[in-house]
Amino acid sequence: MSELDLPPADLAARYDGSFPTVAQEPASPQGTGSHSDVLSFTAMASRPLFITFEGLDGSGKSTHLRRASAWLEARGIPHLVTHEPGGTPLGDALRAIFLDPRWGAVDGTVELLLVFASRRQHLLEVIEPALAEGRHVLCDRFTDSTRAYQGYGRGVPLPLIEQIDQVATGGRQPDRTLLFDLPAEEARARGHSPSRRARGAADRLDAEGLAFYERVRRGFLELAAGAPERFRSVDSSGLSEATQERVRETVGAWLGMDVEVGG
Repeated sequence: MSELDLPPADLAARYDGSFPTVAQEPASPQGTGSHSDVLSFTAMASRPLFITFEGLDGSGKSTHLRRASAWLEARGIPHLVTHEPGGTPLGDALRAIFLDPRWGAVDGTVELLLVFASRRQHLLEVIEPALAEGRHVLCDRFTDSTRAYQGYGRGVPLPLIEQIDQVATGGRQPDRTLLFDLPAEEARARGHSPSRRARGAADRLDAEGLAFYERVRRGFLELAAGAPERFRSVDSSGLSEATQERVRETVGAWLGMDVEVGG
């Protein structure tokens, strides 16, 4: 019997975590979100961390990831910045297909398979090797985006997503996740703004309607509530400088850095 003939559950069992991963330690309990709670996280600089930046299109997560990287670079913290879908030549080719507005409406399961194909190559070629070299990894999106967009947004059953995740990644989870949250209406106004459309920066998902954005936001919030030891939510609806400060406090605490407010 070939692998293509195996039931999904049996196929998932065959691929149950074959990546050469860095050992993951238990997370510290989640605080309430105050400044003191952020700094109460146990210092984890003794091992490289896989940190993901999640949120709606238009939430500012990509901008703040770049700023966080520049901040770490200035302090000599070894790290890698990457993104999903993509992060490898194969992944970037799949990303172009995935986001191209020429395809119009795409079935959610088709989207699911595209992003997980990209994700497996990304783990094998980029993420796990960087962690093994001792570098932290800052990644723009990972499997939580798939759960939120294809699961909550498109209606793909979450158990199916978990099955495919097991096949593709062995159920690999980030060590920590920053969720950039803002109202769906504001996110869509940013992501599908006239200026973004004029310069061709708005993609197929940016153009989705408000109801889709609302479903995806609810998905992210429910995912964060279900894994408080991993997630930290950041309100990105206010001033960018305030969001940046919050990101520095949080990432610095996770990496065991001494962080001065305004530094």
